[in-house]
Amino acid sequence: MGGTSVGEIKKHVKIYVMVFIALLALTLITVTISSLRLGIAAAVIVALIIAVMKGSLVASYFMHLITEKKVVYLALILTAVFLLALLFLPLTTYYDRIGK
Repeated sequence: MGGTSVGEIKKHVKIYVMVFIALLALTLITVTISSLRLGIAAAVIVALIIAVMKGSLVASYFMHLITEKKVVYLALILTAVFLLALLFLPLTTYYDRIGK
């Protein structure tokens, strides 16, 4: 069994079940919120917040990133910064069309 005790396995299974329940709850919250009449901007913001929470749970526990070293987190943060920069880059051209 590679030095893994039954207690450790039960602890990991309990964590995975809790993460699954959290993901299920966040999915139900997403479905419930989608039935509300929110504006487009508010709906997108809420959906992104929930998606980030769900993605963080999946990456942390199912991809085992929660036990990684700080260098991995720095690389992840740098990637997220570049992603946000590329997502907001088209906004810089928005005002170019207004004057035409």
